[in-house]
Amino acid sequence: MLLNKTIINFILSLLLLLSFRGIAAPLVTESKIVTISTPKITMVLDYGDKAQITSLIVNGQKVVSNTDGAFTSVKADGVLYSSLHLKGNPVLLQTPAAITLSGIKYGSKDLTISEKWIFIKKEGAIKWRIERTFSKAAKIEETDLPVINFDNINTWEGAYQGYGGLAWFYLFNEKLCTYGVHTRSTNFWNSKNNNGLNITVDAPGKAVAMKYTRTNGDKLAYAVTVADREMLPKSDSGTNRRLFIRKRTDVWAPFDVSTVKSCQSLTFSYFDYNEKYGRGKLAGINGAQVSAVLGTIARIGVIDSLHFGGNSWATPYGPICLHEQYIGQLGLGINDPAYLKGYQSCLDFYRDHAIQPDGRVYSRWAYTNEDAAPGQFNKYGFYEAQWGILIDSNPDFVTNVAELYDMTGNKDWVKSQQLSCEKALEWILKRDGNNNGLVEMMTNSQNQKKSSDWIDIIWASYENAFVNAKLYHALVKWAAIERQLNNPVKAGYYENFAAKLKTSFNKPTSQGGLWDEEKQCYVHWRDKDNTIHGRNMVTPVNFMAIAYGICDDKARTKLILDNIETQMQQEKLFFWPLAMTSYEPAEGKEYQFPFPEYENGDLFLSWGSVAVAAYASYNPALAVKYVKNVLEQYSKDGLAYQRYGRLKQDGRGDDILSGNSLSIVGLYQAVYGVNPLYNRFYLNPHITPELSGTELKYNYRGQRLTIGLNNDGYSVANNKFKIISPRNFGFNATPSQLSYFNGGNEQTALKVTSNKQLTLNIINWSSDKMEWVQSTTTSSAAPLTYRISQLKPNEQYSVSVGDKVVTKGKSDSKGELTVNRAKTPISENISVIHAN
Repeated sequence: MLLNKTIINFILSLLLLLSFRGIAAPLVTESKIVTISTPKITMVLDYGDKAQITSLIVNGQKVVSNTDGAFTSVKADGVLYSSLHLKGNPVLLQTPAAITLSGIKYGSKDLTISEKWIFIKKEGAIKWRIERTFSKAAKIEETDLPVINFDNINTWEGAYQGYGGLAWFYLFNEKLCTYGVHTRSTNFWNSKNNNGLNITVDAPGKAVAMKYTRTNGDKLAYAVTVADREMLPKSDSGTNRRLFIRKRTDVWAPFDVSTVKSCQSLTFSYFDYNEKYGRGKLAGINGAQVSAVLGTIARIGVIDSLHFGGNSWATPYGPICLHEQYIGQLGLGINDPAYLKGYQSCLDFYRDHAIQPDGRVYSRWAYTNEDAAPGQFNKYGFYEAQWGILIDSNPDFVTNVAELYDMTGNKDWVKSQQLSCEKALEWILKRDGNNNGLVEMMTNSQNQKKSSDWIDIIWASYENAFVNAKLYHALVKWAAIERQLNNPVKAGYYENFAAKLKTSFNKPTSQGGLWDEEKQCYVHWRDKDNTIHGRNMVTPVNFMAIAYGICDDKARTKLILDNIETQMQQEKLFFWPLAMTSYEPAEGKEYQFPFPEYENGDLFLSWGSVAVAAYASYNPALAVKYVKNVLEQYSKDGLAYQRYGRLKQDGRGDDILSGNSLSIVGLYQAVYGVNPLYNRFYLNPHITPELSGTELKYNYRGQRLTIGLNNDGYSVANNKFKIISPRNFGFNATPSQLSYFNGGNEQTALKVTSNKQLTLNIINWSSDKMEWVQSTTTSSAAPLTYRISQLKPNEQYSVSVGDKVVTKGKSDSKGELTVNRAKTPISENISVIHAN
């Protein structure tokens, strides 16, 4: 150290001498470097004539090592000022508790930005606090607090947002692509090396936004903005709300700052990608591909914190279709609590801004109004499509609320949505003008050339099977919620309407129904003049009829599914098309003819979950076959298209739909049988022999579950309790109580209270005999209490351990019986038998 100072002093003296002689010499400053390190994260701070993070290492991987590094900046009047060029040298103070860098000043003669940086190590993380003051109030064009320039656009595969969305760098396919979001947290990840970096911003009372840019040097620039008010897109003139831009970096509009000091902190912490997002062992199927599809494709319809849909944020006009009933269902496959929490906020936003006073739910939102019918939009960006009044947005809003509620179990939240869902249902139920249970569209005839559902350039009119199938699904799900909210009158009303709808839906077309006896399928719609249209086996209509329980005729189900599969094999299609044969020319927009073209026969993967559900209970091998086909297609092209052509099965369209993941979501829900419900985790598998041995990791209400799927039985376990059963069952656990639900019954069959780790192996469960094996790792003097429910009220039962009757008791008036065990043995076989 002494030698270094001697050399430096010598050089400085030499330079001084040269200057006296009029000889120009370069300026030399003493290098000032400090390292901040935790076991998993290391930062290097350079505070010479600048303030900059020059190196960032995450779990041994250097992710920042370039000359740009990480720094703060402000752009005003077209000029960029940053902590790379300071007005003076900052001062470092290092204590055991923190490293403080003060005196950071940069800017112009008229505007000075003063900052203090404080670094604190806590619980393996590094907290970087930035205090900033402006010398005067000003309008700022851009500000970074900070910007971090990762070494390469491929350093991370993506960044999961705090609300469950995804900045996917695969879509940053040219330089200067920029994507802006409103969030306080981001999880950068790389599945190849399992490295993950969480950055969370704490800025009390402030709005936080982030943006991601592919730089001209192919780096990834990640920038944080903190402001007094929510950042607006620069293009937002009320008609352009674009958050993904190309060939520019200025995604945010200018905003005002004051002289009041702002304080914000960024916390950097490491996570293991597989531990946090891993899906376990998926036997008989490519688990890495399943994880990739659900981790990327499924999330890309989340445009921002309050805008969840099916179309990618990279789409030129970024549409969200509120007439998609599967956005909540995507959360089942994504399985990220952040997505569920984020979608809850989104649905609150839709409740407040997308539902019109009369109960009509706007069908779409987009970056621009170019797709809107003239004058049919509001200031929040919601609108009616130019193609027609797409009525399925009303039942779909209700379905998404109901399905999200099942996943979260948040009764207070669903109650806050109750009036809006009732209002949305009331609007559409009033459209049953002839009182036959089938609601009517806004048009009476295909000749009006307006659509009414998701297949938006087919002129479905009057009694539309597509919309009515969705309505049936919404009514059944919402009626159950009304009962939970202690409103049996409303529940009965919705149940009765659903029953009438189902009856009419299943009638032959000759009797006013929607079943075509000649074509052996449900038709798409009936015009008011009783002409029948869409007789071409429209697959979403027929799959929904089966999956949603409208068609419970096994012979009819077999007929539909076998006929579809026969043609699939003839054409060797890797996925189901929207229609098996052609619509009639007058039934849709002209450019869809001749068949097959676009919505008249192309392959849209968004209907994969209902298709898989339809086949899973009938022939699960076929369901798995098409799931594998989709995964194989993913390995070829990343499913990076809107749809696939019928003839060449080639990718088409300028968008990637999150719905391309739905057959994989269907794998989870209908084949693996993963069904989180409002009061339990319900496991109802339809696995094939090749899937036996699957062991899923699944997040459920703050617990990390392990789900075992074998041909001879299934299991669900958290870190304390486990249930094994030869058939479908429900599981719920609190820290001291385990609940078993028999089959699909929503009422608890058995509760056990214990402070020990415990496994229940269900042997038999019938009305007269219930038998299970209780086991634990070590015996204990801790007592066990069993509460058996759904018994015959006021009846005698005997309780046996092994072959020995240990007690007899009488069920109460509710059909419940309590059995107390004085201790917890390693294992015992218990049976409760009705005494006849």
